Order: sequence, then C-alpha cells, then structure tokens
Amino acid sequence: MPEKKLALTGNQAAAYAMMQIDPDVVAAYPITPQTNLMQKFADFHADGDVSTELILVESEHSAMSACVGSEAAGARTMTATSANGLALMVEIVYIAASLRLPIVMPVVNRALSGPINIHCDHSDAMLCRDSGWIQLYCVNAQEAYENTIQAIRIAEHPDVLLPVMVNFDGFITSHGMENVLIHDDEKVKKFVGEYHPQYPLLDPALPLTIGPLDLHDYYFEHKRGQIDAMEAARKVILDVSGEFAKEFGTRNDGYFRAYKLEDAEMAIVVLNSTGGTVNIVVDRLREQGKKAGAINLRVFRPFPGEELAEALAHVKCVAMMDRAVSFGAMGGPIYNELRSALYEMDSRPAVISRMYGLGGRQIETSHIEEVFDDLFRLLGGGSVDEYGYLNVRQHEPATVKA
Repeated sequence: MPEKKLALTGNQAAAYAMMQIDPDVVAAYPITPQTNLMQKFADFHADGDVSTELILVESEHSAMSACVGSEAAGARTMTATSANGLALMVEIVYIAASLRLPIVMPVVNRALSGPINIHCDHSDAMLCRDSGWIQLYCVNAQEAYENTIQAIRIAEHPDVLLPVMVNFDGFITSHGMENVLIHDDEKVKKFVGEYHPQYPLLDPALPLTIGPLDLHDYYFEHKRGQIDAMEAARKVILDVSGEFAKEFGTRNDGYFRAYKLEDAEMAIVVLNSTGGTVNIVVDRLREQGKKAGAINLRVFRPFPGEELAEALAHVKCVAMMDRAVSFGAMGGPIYNELRSALYEMDSRPAVISRMYGLGGRQIETSHIEEVFDDLFRLLGGGSVDEYGYLNVRQHEPATVKA
C-alpha cells in the first residue's frame, strides 16, 4: 500500500502499525478502551493481511504469559491492553522485562478501579513505571501509529532487549478519529526488518533455561543488566527516532517535543493528548505577548532528566501536569522526577505540581490557563500552592440532614 492519509481512530492507527509490522505472534484479550484495537487487528488477520499467529486467551495474565513464551522461543510478539487488564498482567509484565524479552504492547490509558471507571488517566502506566519496560507516550493517533513502529526497533536492538509500552489516551485518542498518514507497507517492513533473536529458547545448539530460581547469588547482577539496558535505550531511542524521521520525512521528536520554548519564561510539561490542548493555550498567550512554552513528553522510561534540565535551563517557572496520583508522595509521579532532574541546576526554575483529569475528568483550555496564571503569579514574585488539582470539587465534610 503506498503512502496515504486515512481517517482513523488511535486504536485503528496502532492496529495498522501492527499489521504492517506483521509480528509472528499476537496474544489478544479485550478490555475497554483497547478492545477495538485488537478487533481491527483481528480483521487484518481474517482478511489474510498478516501471517501472524493470533492467540485468543482467557485473561490479560494469560496474554502476557503467552507473549513471554512466544518471545522466549524466538518469535516477534505483540499484544495490547488497558487499565485493570494491565494490572492483572503485572506479575508477568515484570517477568517479561526481567527475562529481557522485547515485546511491544500498546497501552490505551485508562483509570485503575475502583470505583469502576473506563475513562482516561495514566494510573495504569504509572503502575508499571518501575517494571523495567520502556515507556513511550503519544499526543495523537499519528504518534500512536509511528511510535508503535519505532518501538519494535527500540525493543529488539541488541544493546536493549527490553519490552516497550506505547501509551495513548483512552477514548480521547483511542476512539477519536483524525487524519493519519499511513506509510508505505514495504518501507515500514524494511524499517522494522527481520527479527533475529539472540538467545531463542528453541535453539538446540545453545540450550537455555528460562525463568530459573534466581536468589541472592546472581539476582542483583541480573537487575544491573536491566539497568544497563535501560541506559543503552537512551541512545537507541534517539537513533531510531532520527532514522525514522529521515526515512519517512516526519518530525524527529526524540525524547520530547519543545513548543515555543526558546525564549519562554514559563512552561508546562505534560504528556499524551493534553499536550495538544496546552499548545493551543500557549498560542493564545503568545498572541498576548506573554512568553509561554510547553514540553510534550514522549519518553518517560528511560526518564530524560538531563535533557529536560537543559531544555528548561532558561525558564523561570515550570508546572508539571500529571494525570495520575502518587498517594502520599509530594505531588504527582512525574513531577517528582522532573523536580529531581532540575535540582542540581545552579539557577533552577520554580516547579509546581498540578494533577488533573482523573477518571476522564474534562480538561479545558480554561484549566490550562489557570495553571499559566499560577506561573505568571510566581514570575511576578507572588506565591502559589506547590501542589494543586484542576477541575475538582473541593472536599467538604460529610453532613447529615434530619
């Protein structure tokens, strides 16, 4: 199929990427709002567009278990999930990373229950932030498509060999339809290349044991290997992003996309679909002569702390917007990492935490403007709350009426 634009949802765009990759094995189990991603891929399978072995399993735990088995055997393997499904497979998510298996998994971000909620926030991905998986994030369907393709090359690089999550927002991106530029099938297949596993379980010339008991005598060394692989992924992510941009004529985002940041005095850092909303507000403020900017974070694991510090070195105040809560911590989960990254700077910007959008709560441009208003207040020497929440009812003590 030659390059062309199609009206697609984010789920369909990710499924198109999977179709063009044509993995050896896909394990599928439905969960809202991921379900029609796998349904679309199943359509490709039924139509003969892929040679994939499509395995329909009985749970998400089984889906990741099947992925571990097939990837260990030497098969390029993918799956997808959301929220409670990701939580159910967490045991095996850790195992996949520990065994250095380059599985790629789109994660359609949704709130973790309870109470039961099927809408977007990032609590599911944050659950796995220390699992050893690389984490990519997508502003829109185009990025969901292109990051899924790039994830294969990143995961399978011999210096990395780690699984990759490609995150995009449930319903907002997954079900929202937009024009997506679909690249030529053959060019995509050439870009991802053939998979040549280094240590397949089924190689009789090199007998292996997968999943052995690993106590204190070697466990720490194996964890150190994962740490080194995650560090190696930093360069690989940049290399793959640059090669993809050159091959397909796209923008090279690297770790993040800086928006009107060059002369900005204040900035918001955010990830996934809210990045587009923030950019709209930045444009409005620029029209008023106010030096606002933004960073749309593409890579969360490995965390690009040095690069973010460099990009924000000239900014006087920053707000980190987290779509997840880290209970009992000092602000949102990414806020803490960003603040740590800026700590060693000789003249570091003031940093505030703003949590928003839990369970799919609407985020409007007016709410982004509130955040910039706080940054303006800081810029003028005023004080604001270090931690805050957007578009949420204030807590009121329970009352009882007679």
